Amino acid sequence: MFQSGEAINEKVLARKYRGSRTPVREAVMRLQQENLLRLVPNKGYFVSHLTIHELNEMYEYRAEVEGFCAELAARRWNDQSLLKKLTTLAHTQYRTDDRASYEHFIEADTEFHIGIAQLTRNRLVVRAVTEVRCHTERIMFAAIDIGYYGEVPAREHTKILEAICERDALLARKLMYDHIVGSKDKVLQLASGRSSPNL
Repeated sequence: MFQSGEAINEKVLARKYRGSRTPVREAVMRLQQENLLRLVPNKGYFVSHLTIHELNEMYEYRAEVEGFCAELAARRWNDQSLLKKLTTLAHTQYRTDDRASYEHFIEADTEFHIGIAQLTRNRLVVRAVTEVRCHTERIMFAAIDIGYYGEVPAREHTKILEAICERDALLARKLMYDHIVGSKDKVLQLASGRSSPNL
């Protein structure tokens, strides 16, 4: 996982992943288009910082899109095997003294949110949720030093999934919206407590 402000070297990445520079260059350009990387003339690519304003925008977007996503999933789901997988993912927790378990939690959290989107059977919704998860994962990795997630996501994920299973669309929407707004509040608290208000 690259940190905010870190330099990205195409040659090093190509060697690390045992490939040519062409696919690496294409990936780097795509990440720049998604504002995950910034190009500094004569210096190269660097991992972008997220400002407080950008964090607010992202979480406002996520709350609305994923709230709608949970509502639509409750109305449309028909995949029992995916629901079973999401139930397992919803219970994923981590230990604050174990980085490996935290990284596993982040992966499970991403799979959970994308899985809810997949229940909608709407490709545009799945794409929107998948794209915003790149930024969300960066924030979650930045938060590892305070371990503020704890058991809360597992409880909230379980309640969201229960509402979806029971086809309570409006409750599913509200729970997902509240879940993301709660995360936003914690992230902004983290960002405002740092010397630089960027992640």
